[in-house]
Amino acid sequence: MRRRGPESGTPPRQQIVVVRHGQTEWSKSGQHTSRTDLPLIDEGRDRAQALAPKLAGWSFSLVLSSPLERARETAELAGFGGRLELEENLREWDYGDYEGLTTPEIRSENGGWDLWRDGCPGGELPGEVAARADRALARLRAAGGDALVFAHGHILRVLTARWLAMGPEAGARFQLEAGALCVLGYERETEVVQRWNA
Repeated sequence: MRRRGPESGTPPRQQIVVVRHGQTEWSKSGQHTSRTDLPLIDEGRDRAQALAPKLAGWSFSLVLSSPLERARETAELAGFGGRLELEENLREWDYGDYEGLTTPEIRSENGGWDLWRDGCPGGELPGEVAARADRALARLRAAGGDALVFAHGHILRVLTARWLAMGPEAGARFQLEAGALCVLGYERETEVVQRWNA
């Protein structure tokens, strides 16, 4: 579904700003973190507060966050706590049995494992995460203006792939830093990435 302006032929103008939450103990150590509800560490709080002036020039029709503490705290420190709406579809990829493990730890037991292809035992498959990302995107596209999202590394990478009409496995190509700000938008009528890891 592509949005168009009120006049025929006018390209869409919407931008979706996506922000990965600030650093936590587990994101710093590379441990897979989905359901474990960790707070930000000092470094993450500082990065979240630094987002406020970068976002101050925007007027957002909708501000969404994952319900998990690290995303909500990032949104609040960035100055959007009063406008925040929680969106369950923005929860991080469910890592199931791999929760709390690093990729090297997982591969020591399952050498051929690839998150983007295999998903996680006891957790989610790539297609299930993509379906959630599509539901979140539908809500964002219907916002009636620019939208802001606070969430997690892997779900935001899948959401970006889906914005670009790619499969969820394309999310592997979008490395995303903790506390980073990215902008999804349009070039004429085509969905593009306008800014990444700002």
